[in-house]
Amino acid sequence: MDTYQSTSEVPDQPVAAVGYAGVLRELLPIALWREDADGRVVEWSLAAQDLLGHRPEDIIGRVGTTVLVPEANHELAGQLTRRVQAGETVIGTLPVRHRDGHRVPMEMWIVPAADPQGRTGAMLVAVETSEVLHMRDSLAALQSLFTQSPIGLATLGPDLRFLRVNDALARMNGVPAAEHLGKRLTEVVPGVNATALEATMRQVLDRGKAVVDVRRTGRTPADPDHDRTWSCSYAPLLDGSGRRLGLIASLIDITEGQRAQAAADRARHRFALLAEAGTRIGTTLDLHQTAQEIAEVLAPQLADSADVQLLEAVLDPDDTAAAGSARGVLRRLAAVFPDPDAPTAKLAAGQTFQLPVGSVYEQVISDGRPMDLYVSDIPALITDPRADALRDYLATLGAARMVPLVARGKVLGAVAVTRLRARGPFEEEDCVLIDELVARAALNIDNARMFTAQRRAALTLQRSLTNSALPEVAGLELTGRYLPASDHDVGGDWFDAIQLPGGRTGLVIGDVMGHGIHAAAVMGQLRTAVRTLARHDVPPDLLLRSLDAVVADLGEDEMATCVYAVHDPATGSCVIARAGHPPPAVVAADGTITFLDGPPGTPLGTGTGSGPGCGSGDGQDFRTEEVRLPPGSLLVLYTDGLIEARDRDLDEGMRQLARALRGSDRPLEELCDGILASLLPVAPQDDVAVLLARTRPV
Repeated sequence: MDTYQSTSEVPDQPVAAVGYAGVLRELLPIALWREDADGRVVEWSLAAQDLLGHRPEDIIGRVGTTVLVPEANHELAGQLTRRVQAGETVIGTLPVRHRDGHRVPMEMWIVPAADPQGRTGAMLVAVETSEVLHMRDSLAALQSLFTQSPIGLATLGPDLRFLRVNDALARMNGVPAAEHLGKRLTEVVPGVNATALEATMRQVLDRGKAVVDVRRTGRTPADPDHDRTWSCSYAPLLDGSGRRLGLIASLIDITEGQRAQAAADRARHRFALLAEAGTRIGTTLDLHQTAQEIAEVLAPQLADSADVQLLEAVLDPDDTAAAGSARGVLRRLAAVFPDPDAPTAKLAAGQTFQLPVGSVYEQVISDGRPMDLYVSDIPALITDPRADALRDYLATLGAARMVPLVARGKVLGAVAVTRLRARGPFEEEDCVLIDELVARAALNIDNARMFTAQRRAALTLQRSLTNSALPEVAGLELTGRYLPASDHDVGGDWFDAIQLPGGRTGLVIGDVMGHGIHAAAVMGQLRTAVRTLARHDVPPDLLLRSLDAVVADLGEDEMATCVYAVHDPATGSCVIARAGHPPPAVVAADGTITFLDGPPGTPLGTGTGSGPGCGSGDGQDFRTEEVRLPPGSLLVLYTDGLIEARDRDLDEGMRQLARALRGSDRPLEELCDGILASLLPVAPQDDVAVLLARTRPV
């Protein structure tokens, strides 16, 4: 920053000093502009025009704060201007207003600089934050690629001489990486078809198009006694303007790696299947749909059939009259078989059978451990009166595995998977993945089972009304209040904080339409649903879609609003989704108060976001907004009863709330009491819930 000179010192240079960025501009566009002592823009670079949209003729002569600084930051801008005019250099991340009105987060350097009259103005150097992060990530990715990749990698200049070589390629060639630099392939490993490969590389440079999987065969100092084969790929290396700087080469030794490559492909498929299962299984809290989702993930991708069965005693634990007889009874919840015309089509959901004594089902459920079955054991899978009709089908099976559904230490049932003889047996990796999928599925089934039971239990719903204790969580100080409209009429407002994996915290506040025990009962069900989905780490937008489906299932007259936020203390970010709820307020550490203007969403139960499969529509009604909450920030969630009343509208209520949030550095309990005292009459007209979360260092 000190290399820039004032206009009074170098009168012929200001335009060049502001407009030139050279090679660096290609990698990281830098916006430069100068302001005089009155804050008026006197110079404006082309990069500033590109990044912020303002043309020089439109902005020069105008006050920079008015044009570029969001209104909420005007006071901060004035403070920074005074510091710079006092001779201080200011560095920080600040939002700058684009010509079209949106905010552009930028990394900024603001340094004192003499204006044309010799007074102290400012030179501003700004880089878009996202571009800085992108460059950082790109450089880190490139470094990791070269240092950690098992694939041989090299960059070569336009003369086809090595510029950089990673250790993997050096090992393949049997030549130290340093001895590659400045040399051509024909000089480093003459024992391979280097001339033909150089011709291919020249073609890549001339045409500007990548070439993939060119085979290179020969001997290198790494293995001088044997021929080896590599798969080589070459791609042109271009700068930001499209100029060809050379090329990048990648090599994979495939001599003995064909089998390993096939195994790697299978592993990638398994990981993809595991990721797919995370999005497909447990999309709703419907027990039968969850079981069907499990079966459809397992078959046909890992197995040719999948049969999901639960113990009757688990499905109806409160039926004491039947519990004794149902303890050894299994009920089929879902079944997927390869041939719809086969006798297995008769094994449909809803069928029950008694566990035979000494059967594999009894052993697996009793021990709670998976079991591989030999071909001779496979008929025991179908412990059913219809088994005699399935003998021909069973004769085609080549492998089977039975895995118990275990959740929270309790065996719920079992999943049986089979493969036809032509497909081959289950490999060890297959068994690990099947067991993992079933374990995840068991948790989803148990969540659905518990939700179903809790939904029927009025006592549990009533307890949920009064259980407002907030947990101790990482990175947040929490407090909340619930005030009913009267002592005799409870309602549907609620708030909650839920500990999530990775030290994160889910924050929720909601408002069910109506009053009385019915609204309270609906609230209790929604609160339970949120906790269940949140603990399964469902993202905020998908959680609201699931919640929308829950409200829709409760009846066409039900409606609620909700805000769900996930705070991550490791990153300081908070991801928020709204369903027709008033916008949360954020108080920055410096006292700046803003109301989040992200997507408001639609109220739950209006039908626009719900549908089969937990909101299978276009998903446009529930979207997320991410905000940064540095230590000392305050997130304020509230229901509309706090800001809306007969004598004021929502806008006036939000202005009153903003005034009540001044002095937010007070203790949270005192601040919360002050908010309620400032905005609410002695007898509130509506239920009110408030949840305050102040960020603190982890």
